[in-house]
Amino acid sequence: MSRKRFIGGADACSCVLGALLMGRKPVGTSPHAAFLIVGDTVELANEFDRFVDSKTPRIILVDTFKDEIEEALRVAEALGMKLNDMRLDTPGERGGVTPGLVREARARLNQAGFKQVQIVVSGGLTPERITLLAEAEADSFGVGSYISREPAIDMTMDLKEVAGSPLAKRGRIPGIIENQRLQKIS
Repeated sequence: MSRKRFIGGADACSCVLGALLMGRKPVGTSPHAAFLIVGDTVELANEFDRFVDSKTPRIILVDTFKDEIEEALRVAEALGMKLNDMRLDTPGERGGVTPGLVREARARLNQAGFKQVQIVVSGGLTPERITLLAEAEADSFGVGSYISREPAIDMTMDLKEVAGSPLAKRGRIPGIIENQRLQKIS
């Protein structure tokens, strides 16, 4: 899929192995799982900023625990001018990323003095959705299965439990889902 993304015109890939096989440096954001393990968006953003090379863009997910706009403003306040992008990846169970959400995020960031922060949108993107979200002022798009042109197997790598306790990002039901077709591997 990563190869097909580059052939299709994508300028970056978040899959480490896929990017390396194409001779590129992987680019992306921290996964929701990292936020769930740490427990707070701003805390993880600060740790990311502290540990990652200063040349690596600060692209922070803002939809894991709280209202996306509230989290975007909290992260922007914490990282200031070092914050490059905020990423919206609201799950379909909560309506997905909408043009209204993008417009509100852009307006609120601008009003708070964070005009430099770009808005990255991901999750279930199609050409039609990209057009609508671009018109709402989304700056870039994390396109997953659609661009591969292969029949998609829609899946996520969401954590649903941390240290034995049910925990999930907003919009997902926490806790392990039993599936008799799967075999647990220890």
